[in-house]
Amino acid sequence: MTDDLSFLRKQARTQRFTLGAPKEFRVSPDGERVLFLRAESGFDRRHSLWSQNLRSGVESKVVDAVALLPGEEELPPEERARRERTRNASGGVVGYATDAELTMAAFSLSGKLYTADLGTGEITLRVDGSVVDPRPNSAGTHVAYVRDRRLRVLDLATGADRALVDEPGEDIAWGLAEFIAAEEMGRARGYWWAPDGQSVLVERTDRSPVPRWTIADPANPSAPPNTVSYPAAGTVNVDVSLALLGLDGTRVDIQRGDWEYLAAVHWSAGGAPLLAVQPRDQRSLEVHEVSLADGSTKLLHTETDPHWVEIVRGVPAWTSDGRLVRVSAADGNYRLLIDGEPVTESGMQVRSVLDVGEEVLFSASEDDPTQIHVYRTDGGKVQRLSSTDGVHIGGGNATLTVLSSWSLDRSGPQVSVLRDGKPVSAIDSYTVDPGLDPEVAMLTVGERGLRAALLLPTGHRPGSAKLPVLLDPYGGPHAQRVLRSRNAFLTAQWLADQGFAVLITDGRGSPGRGPEWEREIAGKLAEVPLADQVDALHAVAAENSDLDLNRVAIRGWSYGGYLSALAVLRRPDVFHAAVAGAPVTDWSLYDTHYTERYLGTPQDEPESYRRNSLIADAPELRSALLIVHGLADDNVFVAHALRLSSALLAAGRPHTFLPLAGGTHMTPQAEEVAENMMRLQIDWIKRELDGR
Repeated sequence: MTDDLSFLRKQARTQRFTLGAPKEFRVSPDGERVLFLRAESGFDRRHSLWSQNLRSGVESKVVDAVALLPGEEELPPEERARRERTRNASGGVVGYATDAELTMAAFSLSGKLYTADLGTGEITLRVDGSVVDPRPNSAGTHVAYVRDRRLRVLDLATGADRALVDEPGEDIAWGLAEFIAAEEMGRARGYWWAPDGQSVLVERTDRSPVPRWTIADPANPSAPPNTVSYPAAGTVNVDVSLALLGLDGTRVDIQRGDWEYLAAVHWSAGGAPLLAVQPRDQRSLEVHEVSLADGSTKLLHTETDPHWVEIVRGVPAWTSDGRLVRVSAADGNYRLLIDGEPVTESGMQVRSVLDVGEEVLFSASEDDPTQIHVYRTDGGKVQRLSSTDGVHIGGGNATLTVLSSWSLDRSGPQVSVLRDGKPVSAIDSYTVDPGLDPEVAMLTVGERGLRAALLLPTGHRPGSAKLPVLLDPYGGPHAQRVLRSRNAFLTAQWLADQGFAVLITDGRGSPGRGPEWEREIAGKLAEVPLADQVDALHAVAAENSDLDLNRVAIRGWSYGGYLSALAVLRRPDVFHAAVAGAPVTDWSLYDTHYTERYLGTPQDEPESYRRNSLIADAPELRSALLIVHGLADDNVFVAHALRLSSALLAAGRPHTFLPLAGGTHMTPQAEEVAENMMRLQIDWIKRELDGR
């Protein structure tokens, strides 16, 4: 019985109470239909493809993933890697693509390629096995997909199926985004159809010069090790190039400029292909237009910054009438520009561009970084489409927009469809009620106006007891924890109900407050975030005498794990226990694009790497430290935890190390492991704090 599940089991089974929420919206050009993915219930991880008729409001299931595949999925290695990069642990139809008129859809299920006729509902198996990222052309006559690291095209009329390039070598790939693009740049695609559907712009990668790292499975010594190409800071990246491949067999290689990273590609009927590229130091971002005739490129714009230029998703892009859309941070704000003219006002921080057609659909924050709203341009003006406080996710386009609205007032999203900014329909969400009501105090604290959230045990009466404090931050760039969404604080409330005052703080470097705020961590990945956590703790405790500063713990995962270990190593006067999950401990072991953005290369900035890494601090450990790490993690390798543990042992500093057999960088998905690991952490923290 699901009603008997503990909160932690329920949270794991529902993937943090997100299953059952509709997502991945597409709207038809005539404005009559919306396509979306949704699981059958809040406990079912398998997503099906749905359609809603906006005139009648009637929903129909286009693809029933459960009926199509009753058993477990078998995924190609490349698809498993794609899901790990996007932190997608769900199943069924996890993605789909359509033709321009929304008459057909292509998708993969258990590595098999299917197409669905969106008029008749007929589903056809096209390719049986090892398919990755299928996408039809605009006319719906051909479907491109990747198989065995090569881009293939299937002619739906004749059944002819061929590789567009037959190039030998296991280190060569056509049509796949490389690790750095998918993990750090938000680009999961490796090919783009021409608007006329007769050619494809394809990424070619060569990983042969990249260092090889090995991931073994100590729990299964008979299993062969997994060898991966990992571009650690200061080493060689995958070689990336582009070619224009025609269905008629033609090939035009795109001019390879003096750039290291292919950040974004856009190709629409509004103009020729656009490329956004960066050099190794990321201090500039260039926008180039590609000539289809000879593959040459024309520089349209260069954005520069003395530290780094942030990549904003969804740009550059052409409007339908050929105007260039981009986002600039030149004046201290992330501002939307069309043909070089600012569209958004100073003070608005554009988060991402969601769709570009005749008008632009985008998300942004204004004076409150804990809220994200959806906006559209309208004849040179900006209109906010989301009307309630919270975090809003937009889909569709500027004319027909789908809003998923998350707030502090309810669990799960409220999903509405707007036509020209006015509600015309709603889409049901099947998310599970967590059975837990977070009581969140949203705070602005300290001289820097840090955004923080404080949660106390349910029913706690002020002055009734001194509470041990548990900090639960991420604390680093590209992630925000303090958001006006109830779902963001479910785990925190459960932690509070175990007898803690739980404090979550977004410090400098976190998004939503503009480029100057983000760049304060340049060269100071350790110093600045740790100072902000300490300042927030002291500011909140000064206003709430129930917080016991003699019993303070901190926990986190990934960057949060790094910050937790850092806290007990460098501020044992403040932090008395830490749980460090999948922590980066030696920045020379982390990847190029992320690490070098903030620290430069190890060759040029060795002191910066030493100062921001943790290994040399091992002899200074005076507080309790629990390290948790997955042995199969291919993002933050377990070498990070092992090196810190070895240094601690050599220094004679007691600590606890919990390895997770088969665990990747995603937190454990098996519900019994997820529950037991959380309870183990809390019991350990309580023992360490109570023993003070």
